[in-house]
Formats: sequence, C-alpha cells, structure tokens
Amino acid sequence: MSDSRWRRGRLLVAAPHLDDDPNFRRAVVLVLEHGEEGALGIVLNDPMGVSAADALPDPLGTVVTDGADVFRGGPVQPGTVIVLADFEDRAAAGGITFGSVGILDPESVEGGHPPAVRHARAFGGYSGWGGGQLESEIAQDAWIDAAPHVEDVFTDDPAGLWRAVLRRAGGSYRLMATAPDDPLLN
Repeated sequence: MSDSRWRRGRLLVAAPHLDDDPNFRRAVVLVLEHGEEGALGIVLNDPMGVSAADALPDPLGTVVTDGADVFRGGPVQPGTVIVLADFEDRAAAGGITFGSVGILDPESVEGGHPPAVRHARAFGGYSGWGGGQLESEIAQDAWIDAAPHVEDVFTDDPAGLWRAVLRRAGGSYRLMATAPDDPLLN
C-alpha cells in the first residue's frame, strides 16, 4: 500500500497525554498491518519479566534470543504470541514489516530447522484499532509517527526506547524526550 495514511512498518510513539492509559504509557508501537479495516501493532518496550524459554513451547522457545523476556505486545488477546525476527533471508519471514524485520511463522520452526535469524523476540498480545480509529488518534496527536530501526525492535533498553525514538525524531520531540516520568516531581 503506497497510501501515505497507512503506517505499516512505522513506529507510533505515545504522546505524553496517553500516560493515563496503562496500556500505552510511554509506549513505542511497531505497526504490523494498517488498512481500511483497521490496524495491528506490537508495543516494543514492555517486558513482562517472563523468560521466553520458559513461556514458549519448543521449538519456538529455542528461536527467541537466549535469555530474552516475553514482551507485552498490547492489551488485545494477551494469550496470542507473535514472534518478530530479524531475518537473514527476507523470503523466510511469514511477512516483512520493514527492512529485514518480520513475523516468524511458527510452522517454519516445527520441522526442527528454523529459518536463520539474527534476533527474535516474542510478544504476548497485540494492539489493535478498528477502521479509521488509528487515523483519528493520529489526527488528535495521540501518536507521533517515527521511522523504525532494527535495534528498536530488539533493544536492550526497553525503558529508554520512548526517549531514544523521540530524540532521534528531533525538533520539539527532542525536548519532549527530556520530560520527567512524573511532571509533578519537576
């Protein structure tokens, strides 16, 4: 889709006024799909404190980067697991979101020969919007559009991702990134 209103493969950075929403406080969302029917994304910076090796069935758990946590992808269907990976061969992905980052097809690991990936991360649940809902929220300045980097998806500093993406966006967003977690403590 070349229509500029579609955000597939883009990051959505939660504006500070979403801090009251526990699902999206300081969230950075990677949009996996976006079209007339709605949008689906994954929150990239909310680790659950549960090891992927412990939470995922074999052989899927062996593909996820050693020692990695499962991340909360969003409030929709928390029992659903989506694995994002940085594929060495883009053709091995179940679908590419941007660059070489895409969705790992669980069936691709069943035969004991998973596709070659540089990194993989598991997400429980996802974020979803009905038709026109995300566009409306963007128009209301609830989300800041930003270009993704592979490192954003597999960051070692999920707590710092919101600030890092805003700094990278520059301009007034760089100033927004310096806001304290609790403005009342400023």
